[in-house]
Amino acid sequence: MRKSAPSPRPDTGTPEELPPDSPLTTKEGWRHFVGHDPVPPQLLPAAERAALSGRERMREDDRRREYHADLPLVNTPTIRNVIATTRLLVQLNRNQVSARRGVILSGASGTGKTTALTQLGRAHELAIRKRYPRDGNRLPVLYATVPPAATPKMLAMEFARFFGLTFPARANVTDIVDAVCATAAHVHVDLVLVDELHNLNLGTRSGAEASDQLKYFAERLPATFAYAGIDIESRGLFAGTRGGQIAGRFVVIPAAPFSHADDGEKDAWRDLVGTLESMLRLHHHTPGTLTALSEYIFHRTGGMIGTLSQLIRGAAVLAIEDESERITEELLALVPVDFAAEQSEKLTAPAKSSSRRRRVA
Repeated sequence: MRKSAPSPRPDTGTPEELPPDSPLTTKEGWRHFVGHDPVPPQLLPAAERAALSGRERMREDDRRREYHADLPLVNTPTIRNVIATTRLLVQLNRNQVSARRGVILSGASGTGKTTALTQLGRAHELAIRKRYPRDGNRLPVLYATVPPAATPKMLAMEFARFFGLTFPARANVTDIVDAVCATAAHVHVDLVLVDELHNLNLGTRSGAEASDQLKYFAERLPATFAYAGIDIESRGLFAGTRGGQIAGRFVVIPAAPFSHADDGEKDAWRDLVGTLESMLRLHHHTPGTLTALSEYIFHRTGGMIGTLSQLIRGAAVLAIEDESERITEELLALVPVDFAAEQSEKLTAPAKSSSRRRRVA
């Protein structure tokens, strides 16, 4: 006789202090992420800053370093598209018994897929909290990632881990799925986010079975599913019978780097850089400096939103550490970027004159 599944009613309260390991793939980490809203530190007038003791100034600089390292995200066109599309599908799916529609966010690495997926979940959960302000037991969003070489049991355990459900090693996948579905129903999950979808290899038996497991979750849970992964269209996810079912139920939203091909795209990039610049809290930075450098920043980052964020955040931290309190092209050049951005810069950046290179050197 099959043993009963563990209790499907975990404690969903948020502890005062997060455990050491609280990634987004746990309910504690997710709730912290949703509730985290960085507050820009106040810039002290020059006279007040000069009056600070060495220790007080160090604390003030530490607060600004921490803020810039965690600079608030910019609402990009991809994020707006993902949120608008998925929120509509959530409404359309609300009374659907089966064949619910979902979203797949697909694109190259560094194009902001995970950011868009998590911002979708954050926007949805904040809206639900506003609608049900007294229901502290609601967990409307479940966030999980597909592990490498995933099997059905591994995938089910990822869903269980979000809720804090634990099982003995001998537990079978049916027990795990039953407990996950019961828990999800108890806490009113209506949006499931699954990242790293490219880790599903449909060319292997275990990968195909893990894909079936996802489909089974989508049938069992009365929720809208949103996936994100690298270049999903080219990985065979839409091929064959299984792929046909996915293709018939999911909207694919492409995530691509920003372009600089025409004036409209250049303006959109410049506005994005300007928005990030407006968030800086540096004592001597002249507004408009980064906007004027938007073309250089585009070539330095390849138009990748993830690289742009790293570049601006890194330059802001360096500006505090070297006490210049401003971001210049020379300072931006000191911030390391990923290999893909370096290669893109070599191919696209206009050559600088020798006199210019000597000045920078």
